[in-house]
Amino acid sequence: MKLLRIVLSILIPPVGVFMTYGLSSTLIINVLLTLLGYLPGMIHGVWAVTKHYDNVGQGI
Repeated sequence: MKLLRIVLSILIPPVGVFMTYGLSSTLIINVLLTLLGYLPGMIHGVWAVTKHYDNVGQGI
């Protein structure tokens, strides 16, 4: 599931973030960054998804 979310964060950044965080401030930030430019949205999306899995793995 992690790989799917990372791939979706690369192809369609808000979808990958939505699958990870749901309706949250992280999703709103990602949508705004994607509207400003695809690359900032993609970078934020991949970062947010991988950060989420790092925190889950540490028990945070």
